[in-house]
Amino acid sequence: MEALLLVVEFAGPTMFARIGIMRALNRGKPPPDSGPRRKKTKAYRVIR
Repeated sequence: MEALLLVVEFAGPTMFARIGIMRALNRGKPPPDSGPRRKKTKAYRVIR
């Protein structure tokens, strides 16, 4: 909330206010599980 007031009063960075509001709205919820972030490695290796 404090970051939102800074944006309004002093033309501060809006991204900090957005991050704060989104964190407050999603408080208590588990983070979304989007699956693995990395590709699986190959079980073999090509040697030339």
